[in-house]
Amino acid sequence: MKIKTDKRLWSLGLVLALLVVLGWQPAHASAAETKHPLVLVHGLAGFDSLAGVYQYFYGIPRRLEREGAEVFLVQVSAANSSEWRGEQLLEQVEDILSITGAEKVNLIGHSHGSMTARYVAGVRPDLVASVTSVGGVNWGSRVADAVGGGTNGGFTGAVINAMGDALFGLIDLLSFGFNSIDTRAALASLSTEGSLAFNRNFPAGVSSEYCADNGEHVVDGVRYYSWGSRGHLTNGFDPSDYLLLAMGAAFRGEQNDGLVSVCSQQLGQSVGFFRRMNHLDQVNQIAGFTPLLGTNPNTVWRNHANRLKNDGL
Repeated sequence: MKIKTDKRLWSLGLVLALLVVLGWQPAHASAAETKHPLVLVHGLAGFDSLAGVYQYFYGIPRRLEREGAEVFLVQVSAANSSEWRGEQLLEQVEDILSITGAEKVNLIGHSHGSMTARYVAGVRPDLVASVTSVGGVNWGSRVADAVGGGTNGGFTGAVINAMGDALFGLIDLLSFGFNSIDTRAALASLSTEGSLAFNRNFPAGVSSEYCADNGEHVVDGVRYYSWGSRGHLTNGFDPSDYLLLAMGAAFRGEQNDGLVSVCSQQLGQSVGFFRRMNHLDQVNQIAGFTPLLGTNPNTVWRNHANRLKNDGL
């Protein structure tokens, strides 16, 4: 009798373990059930979904919704200035508020999406409960400096801009966005010089100086957070890791995620910069090929949504 009981307990334990591994959550899960809707804002070369199937925030909305969150994916230009993208986002935020009846939204922007979200919070703080920068280019990127430097005139600049406009235009077309594309404006916004100019106009949450990590946590009623990473090669099966490893060399030893330095990622309340995670891992790309031994991006997103919930947002 004892042997049978032990076998049943062992089988039950195995089933529960498998459910945990597969990401099962009880029907009443509410860890990510925030007061205000979550609005996810993509970065450069981004989209809500390609052909309605492949998401920029790969699998993340589903995980958050499964744990009680109300999630909206927005689409702005795949390549344009922070201000242009910000105006596009503002229109969609107003639509979301109209649809849901909510008073405010929690904006979570990845990469260039951080500056896009900051723009909306700057011009309409009454509509925004919080802004979270994920791998945000808040102080520019040396990669953008290097690439953008070649777009300022001349034959080479014309070629780079034309190629960029074609690539980003294709992404926009495949995601049914039909937005204006301007590679030169995008790279200018993401450059160190462009970011500093943007910060002068939208200083909320920004540190007093580079790497100070002392940005105000609450400005005009909007709460500011940031998280990101400092890894490169996190999964040998993900081909994008090798590209990020190469581009990370542009930072000359400064901690970075392959595209953005850790210091540039800081905004408001910094809640963590993960060692075994790179710029694309932050949004569970490519296609879920994320750190084999590091933190699961889905878990980080879930935990941050829970943070927003606990902060009354």
